[in-house]
Amino acid sequence: MMIGERPKKRSLTLRGHRTSVSLEDAFWAEFRRLAAREGRAINELAADIDERRGTDCGLASAIRLYVLMALKAEAEG
Repeated sequence: MMIGERPKKRSLTLRGHRTSVSLEDAFWAEFRRLAAREGRAINELAADIDERRGTDCGLASAIRLYVLMALKAEAEG
């Protein structure tokens, strides 16, 4: 992984509607791993995050924050 890589557009389907988010490979990989660990489809997890985020936070930022909080929780174990 390169530090400072550009985000890439990723396609998601949230409650039947197609959307895209721009995420770096590292965040996307961890997001997919976390969804798999929870036994959930990535679109389902993204929809849950979308429902919980505030209007001041974009979906890509909300996903990054979710990944960060999950990794911190794992580290604190």
